[in-house]
Amino acid sequence: MFPQEALVRRITPRVTPLFVALLAVLITVLVGIVLAVMLPATAAESAARPCAVGSGPNLSGKRFTRVEQLPANLRCATLTNAKLDELDLTQRDLTGAVLRGASLKEADLTQAHLEYADLRGADLTSADLGQLEAKQADLRGAILIDAEAGQAEFPHADLSKAVLARAVFTQATFTNAKLVGADLNQATMGQIKARTANFSQAKMKDVKLGQAQLQHTVFKDADLTGATFTQAELQGADFTGAIITSASFIQASDVNLTGARGEGTNVPSDAVVAPAEETQAAENEPPVTTDAPRSSGGISPALMVVLVSAFGLSMTLLIWGLTSGRRKRSHATFAMARHAAEEDVTRFGEEIDTLDFEMKVKAVSGPSHDWRAALDAYEAAKQALMLARTPGELHAAAAAVHHGRMALHRVRASMGRTYS
Repeated sequence: MFPQEALVRRITPRVTPLFVALLAVLITVLVGIVLAVMLPATAAESAARPCAVGSGPNLSGKRFTRVEQLPANLRCATLTNAKLDELDLTQRDLTGAVLRGASLKEADLTQAHLEYADLRGADLTSADLGQLEAKQADLRGAILIDAEAGQAEFPHADLSKAVLARAVFTQATFTNAKLVGADLNQATMGQIKARTANFSQAKMKDVKLGQAQLQHTVFKDADLTGATFTQAELQGADFTGAIITSASFIQASDVNLTGARGEGTNVPSDAVVAPAEETQAAENEPPVTTDAPRSSGGISPALMVVLVSAFGLSMTLLIWGLTSGRRKRSHATFAMARHAAEEDVTRFGEEIDTLDFEMKVKAVSGPSHDWRAALDAYEAAKQALMLARTPGELHAAAAAVHHGRMALHRVRASMGRTYS
């Protein structure tokens, strides 16, 4: 049995009142399993850093007016508070570099590599960041006002409190990125990939998110006034406490605005809408009670008919309620299983990215047929996820990931023999 199949079976409980406590225990176990899987993955990413921080040349505080003044190798270089304004750094490798407080105004970083780089407080105003690679980069408090970052890659990066006003991020990737408290006012983020990204408390007035992939993205307490979500994919997105006044949701899918503040426009008819104010008012509303008239004599035949009818109606409502609850729990169970499967496929894709990066760094390659098999398995897993409608149908995605990981294992084994 594949691990994913076992997970699907574990989280499919029998839906009776007696098993409510068991369901809560199973959810807790599921969260523990996800955390247990994610923590080792994070440790593996840290171990995969290509060089030690600060092991490159120390260029702190220096001012550069021509790119020729820079050394050829900038991997893990220390450029704290350095001045690099308007320099052409196209395709330069700054992996692991320390650029805290550095000035890169109007610099050209097209296709540059900034994986694992430290850019806290760096100033990249009006910089060209097209197709930039910044996986797990630290950009907390960085300034990217008016930056051009089309197709840039920021997976797992931290952009908390960064200032990204009016920046262009068309088709950029922010998968699992952290943008808590970031300033994204008037930013263009059409067609971005931001699954599980965290935009909590972000300033996002008039931001454009047309056709964005925002599954399970968090917008808690964000200011989305006037934002555009045209044709965005919003399955599992959390808008609790977010301000959505005048935000547009034309043809957006899986919209759930529970707990949002304000009123959006062009909200799809199948959207779930439960504003925070209405939810709170419903909770505080006192129950309405009525006093039934008492009979002065025995139970009349008419009253007996009413009582029997009421009993029958109560039983009907009870049975309907149990059936409806069963359907809702079934849908919730599938949503949990699908989310777990999506996380597994995402991790598999990251494993492919990591191995691809290692092969480039070491200038080695594994067997092409196994590498192709891993890539095909990844695509097959994504396709299976898209077509799955029941927990049982998620087995195809789990099987594809399982076979893909076996292929990756063979590639790694071949790399080890080649490198040695």
